[in-house]
Amino acid sequence: MANSIFIHPTAEVSPEARIGPGTRIWHHAQVREGAVIGAECILAKGVYVDRDVRIGDRVKVQNYASLYHGTTVEDGAFIGPYACLTNDRFPRAVTPEGKLKGDADWEVGEVRIGQGASVGAGAVVLLGVEVGPWAMVGAGSVVTRSVPAHALVVGNPAHLVGLVCRCGRRVEPGFPTSDAPWVALECPACGETFQVDALVVAELLEGKR
Repeated sequence: MANSIFIHPTAEVSPEARIGPGTRIWHHAQVREGAVIGAECILAKGVYVDRDVRIGDRVKVQNYASLYHGTTVEDGAFIGPYACLTNDRFPRAVTPEGKLKGDADWEVGEVRIGQGASVGAGAVVLLGVEVGPWAMVGAGSVVTRSVPAHALVVGNPAHLVGLVCRCGRRVEPGFPTSDAPWVALECPACGETFQVDALVVAELLEGKR
């Protein structure tokens, strides 16, 4: 049945996690207590979903991606294989006194992946970062600052190199012709029109000079 939940026998899903209808959780994945997984999601082999992580509907999380405490993933987002969404700005195993750190010894950081956004294979997203709706993070990138909607970022640290449509194809902007806060773009591949923050377009064009 389309609304049934599939959990592979080798997966470890806490009884305190909430799983939406139609979601499939595959080999050796782990979903911890308090996690909320929406409807029609796919969690591939070896995925780790930490406690209290929030994942929306129709999200794909590919092989061995790690989503740590403090992560929110909105509807329709894509998390590539081996991607890591982090939550600790000052990672240490022990306190300055040499004692093993516990939950009381650190402050959780948050990561938000916006609706329809994509995080490429092997990318690392640092805490405090928001990846905007329909943005795309290139494979292997290290994202240290928030990514605007529809932006394409790559590298270490990740930097703006382009704009992408909802279909994922790259769209080349022209120079803004007014002082409006938004620039309207049309995708040559699918024909969709969408708006991008004019400051983002200006930053992109400045970087190409």
